[in-house]
Amino acid sequence: MKISNLRLVLGVMLAIGVHTALPAKTLTWTAGLDALSMDPHSSTNSFTNAFVTNVYESLVRFNDKLQIEPALAESWKMRNPVVWRFHLRRGVKFHNGEAFDADDVVFTWSRASSPGSLVRINLSDIKEVRKVDQYTVDIETHAPFPTLLNELVQFLVMSKSWSEANNATEASDLMQKKENYANRHTNGTGPFIVKSREIDVRTEFLANPHWWDKKPRHNLSNVVFTPIKSDATRTSSLLSGVVDVSVSVPVQDVQRLQQGAAIDVVQGPELRTIFLGMDQFRDELLYGNVKGKNPFKDLRVRQALYQAIDVEVLKRAVMRGASWPAGSLISPFLNGAPASLNQRAFAYDTAAAKKLLADAGYPNGFSVGLQCPNNRYVYDEQLCLAITAMLARVGIKANPMIEPAAKWNQRLNTNDVSLYMMGHAGLPMADTYAILKDVVGTQTANIGGLNSGRYSNPRFDAYLPKIASELDLAKRNQLITAAVAIERNDISHIPLHQQPVIWAAKKGIDLRQSPDNQLRLWLITVK
Repeated sequence: MKISNLRLVLGVMLAIGVHTALPAKTLTWTAGLDALSMDPHSSTNSFTNAFVTNVYESLVRFNDKLQIEPALAESWKMRNPVVWRFHLRRGVKFHNGEAFDADDVVFTWSRASSPGSLVRINLSDIKEVRKVDQYTVDIETHAPFPTLLNELVQFLVMSKSWSEANNATEASDLMQKKENYANRHTNGTGPFIVKSREIDVRTEFLANPHWWDKKPRHNLSNVVFTPIKSDATRTSSLLSGVVDVSVSVPVQDVQRLQQGAAIDVVQGPELRTIFLGMDQFRDELLYGNVKGKNPFKDLRVRQALYQAIDVEVLKRAVMRGASWPAGSLISPFLNGAPASLNQRAFAYDTAAAKKLLADAGYPNGFSVGLQCPNNRYVYDEQLCLAITAMLARVGIKANPMIEPAAKWNQRLNTNDVSLYMMGHAGLPMADTYAILKDVVGTQTANIGGLNSGRYSNPRFDAYLPKIASELDLAKRNQLITAAVAIERNDISHIPLHQQPVIWAAKKGIDLRQSPDNQLRLWLITVK
């Protein structure tokens, strides 16, 4: 379905070029998937969130070094341990010309807390957002919360009047397949305006000539995004000049791209850890042949899976050397990561895995469905097939259930899993607490939104509010280490590795790559 706003487009075309002194350029880019929605509150999918951040803005934002900087708020200060005051930027306009003020911030809090919103999970530490005056708001947290600014990065502000006029005052509910106007239409304050959109085909952006940030951060006039699912087609499109940039470069194509004179490859470690999760909640697995009990509730079975998987072989044979084997769910590049716990908890040992299974009452193993995406992570499908072969060696028959990211994402959101692949980058906060809260914490309305296997340990849960509220950095890091040790000893999940960020572009394009794997269009320059 196409969406467009001719009045906005004409305004941009008339005004383009006044925003920056740099020559205006067109950019075409691609990735292996499309955004799930244009509604900034409907998804916790990191690609979707990164995509819409080029259109919508929060009070603060990350730069490419993951440092906090002002956005719709010019300044802020802590009035007491639980109340922060934000002074809003004056003169900001939404893309339809409406003025931005405190009413939009308060409305956004209400909308982000609505039943269909998934982003509310990322904002659950906020108790209330109050208007002080037209350009001032107070944000109160449930407890002292030192990383509020990090959490607010995903508090993307929407126009109150536009949402009301278009019956979009609540977030689109993707899990219930309930869309509203904001799912396919946009009206942000950000650096780019959505000119048109055909889902899974093409999205065109125009630079916002009235963007408040007047620094010459980019020199783009319009941007065209075309999702290309096929790795080979994406690479061919880049080499042939059909697209200028790819942010989903297959590892096997890096050498080929580097050999050419026209392409620059930019690569580095990503914050994201890839891991396996297990249903530890149901009394019987949805996808398995064991009846009357759940094998993953037994620590010995979880350890058997851990020791049956050779992460070094995955690195060498599947990832072509471009991965960093993980000792925990926490990337060492995340704020607060305990470096002492980044070693593998158990060595690869098939004999030990078989004995553990026998001791647990499964001398002949068992079968289980393995839910994996085929277009979400680097070599996700190949990893699942390799893991399937490894598990077979110890008697576990994993039946691959490989599907597109959109369907797999819906499966995770509804806990429709038994054994599953997942990744988390600690985003949008870029902090260890995000993973502990989202992936490991017992699933409630505000915690454990990505804990699809529903692991639960009250001892671990007791650390979450302490980590969230501790203002002393050294004490906070000690609490994080203790919490990670608990989930690590429990084998709440099976960590595999941190995957690479690999981008490629025509020479002369400065991409400003970041470890959160977010393409910030407002930082790109084209010579």
